[in-house]
Amino acid sequence: MELTAQHAPKRVVFVIYPGVTLLDVTGPLQAISSANNTEIVNGTRMYDVVIASPQGGPVMTDCMVELGSVTLDHAALRPIDTLIVAGGQGVFDAIEQRDLVDWIRSESAKCRRVASTCMGSFLTAEAGLLEGQSVTTHWRQVEELQRRFPEIDVKRDPLFVRNGNMWSSAGVTAGIDLALAMIEEDLGHEAAMQVAQSLVVFFKRPGGQSQFSDILNIQAAETEGLFADLHAWIAGHLQSDLSVNKLAERLAMSPRSFSRKYKEKTGITPAKTVEMMRVDAAKRALVRSDLSLAKIAFNAGFSDEQRLRRAFQRHVGASPMAYRDTFGDADRPAESVQNQL
Repeated sequence: MELTAQHAPKRVVFVIYPGVTLLDVTGPLQAISSANNTEIVNGTRMYDVVIASPQGGPVMTDCMVELGSVTLDHAALRPIDTLIVAGGQGVFDAIEQRDLVDWIRSESAKCRRVASTCMGSFLTAEAGLLEGQSVTTHWRQVEELQRRFPEIDVKRDPLFVRNGNMWSSAGVTAGIDLALAMIEEDLGHEAAMQVAQSLVVFFKRPGGQSQFSDILNIQAAETEGLFADLHAWIAGHLQSDLSVNKLAERLAMSPRSFSRKYKEKTGITPAKTVEMMRVDAAKRALVRSDLSLAKIAFNAGFSDEQRLRRAFQRHVGASPMAYRDTFGDADRPAESVQNQL
């Protein structure tokens, strides 16, 4: 992009409150500030970063480290380009502050871009900014956010979600992923890559956009560990017959009793678990190897590529090739791409 000496920096305002998570603020703030030092901007200051809070002054974070801030009114004296509402356990007190909620609602209408990091989504939801939209938050708060705001679609897996000018990121370090995506939108791929390199983080995380692998989600759901050994066996035998009958036989249970008990303890069916594990294995192979799609489907236990594609759409919301293009190794040989078509 062509920059001139008259270029006005974009003002990025972070909204904080007592009990905010330190890294929810400082992670994306550091990434955005670092964009001012990239070679691509050639000495031009692209962003002015401001931290604001309802009362202004020092604000205690969850780590017992104070962050300095200006008042919300002071932050709004000049146009705000990007408004970022940070997350933290203090958000549950913050959503009760009507002046804060009203300010976010009012100022967001004037901004080019509005975002939340982690649990900041509770505040943007309370301000009425997310009705009918998709949003993400820390995985531990997904159910609570959905319960409080049934009119929004809360996504458990993505590191960040974008709906037009509304952005949201998942837990803690995912705010850095969100900030890098914003920098890429504003300044281009090379600038975002330079920021990622300066912070020694991945520009786009290998392994995909999920906060956790599906295997970890399944294991976390089954808190009593009744099926821990079975899950480990499934993960190591994805090409085997993993029908309900075979899984039940392995546990010396009737298929009906096994299915009922399994869903009762994990919240999903055995068939869905198997499919999720196979998709998880395919995701890793797409990112880490240049194997053909047919070979990946076979290794993950799918009978053909079409079944892999359909399962991928259900669980990832994208095609396997789009997933590889986004998160895979850009330096893999060109011929390997042809083999996947």
